[in-house]
Amino acid sequence: STPIWTSKIENYEIVNNNMFNYIINLQKKNSDGVLKSNFKGWHSKNFDMKDEEPQNFIEKIKININTAIKDMGWDLETQEVKISNMWAIINTKGSLNQKHNHSNSDLSAAYYVSAEENCGDIIFYDPRPATAYKHPIAKKPNILNATINSVSPEPGMLILFPSYLEHSVDTNLSEHKRVVISFNLSLDKK
Repeated sequence: STPIWTSKIENYEIVNNNMFNYIINLQKKNSDGVLKSNFKGWHSKNFDMKDEEPQNFIEKIKININTAIKDMGWDLETQEVKISNMWAIINTKGSLNQKHNHSNSDLSAAYYVSAEENCGDIIFYDPRPATAYKHPIAKKPNILNATINSVSPEPGMLILFPSYLEHSVDTNLSEHKRVVISFNLSLDKK
């Protein structure tokens, strides 16, 4: 199976308020953003990791990241964890993100600053190629036998997943902005 970690951070309302303001200011400075997997939505340039807000955000989610690293049994005596890049995506009504993965990283993340009902689930796809994997008939789909799994976002939710895992975001059908912070992290030799 491919692991996906979901958790909610404590006191996320304060973090979300600060990060929302930070992201909106970035959007004001660069309204065009960049084009990646986003369709109609706004994708920021990478955050300046020296800024106070991203640093505070990282402090709040460190325990969640450490849980995933511990679950994987990765050696932190010979490797160090480094967040290689972080950015924001704002999806308004009608926006979505096409299927993609995050290369040259070990773990990737989606953290929800703002997420209302019907704002667009994140969809994960079975990484095994169909030609190499036989799918037995299941009585009903569940998280272990489905080839596609989705997670409905909530404010304060952090989702961590292997960077190779292809994912997309459904169309935002709500009248509210879906604001997500994404980042990649790698374990590099010390």
